[in-house]
Amino acid sequence: MNFPDNLRYTKDHEWIRLEGNEAVIGITEFAQKELGDIVYVEVETVGKSLAAETIFGTVEAVKTVSDLYLPVAGTILEVNPALAGEPELVNSDPYGDGWMIRMTVKNPADIEQLMDAAAYANIVH
Repeated sequence: MNFPDNLRYTKDHEWIRLEGNEAVIGITEFAQKELGDIVYVEVETVGKSLAAETIFGTVEAVKTVSDLYLPVAGTILEVNPALAGEPELVNSDPYGDGWMIRMTVKNPADIEQLMDAAAYANIVH
């Protein structure tokens, strides 16, 4: 499985990529494989300031619905607009076109506390 080195990871299988004081968040390749075919991504927290590990939305697959947890505190700026028409992008390109949200990060140093690729790979293998 692929876990890019430029990302940080959570125990809940989200990834985060810092871009200045903003971050992009999605779910890992492991998570999308476990869920199966994704049919809907629901995020109704745009514009809200949330604490780390707060539920920011849900992802619905053919056989289950799973909560999405924010890796760090901050404010949700946008949901990936492509997912409304093509939720399967989460399956086909979880680290690229299948990203879920963009947010401002309250404290960028918090991201350094998350797992790197090697640590995350150890918990899923």
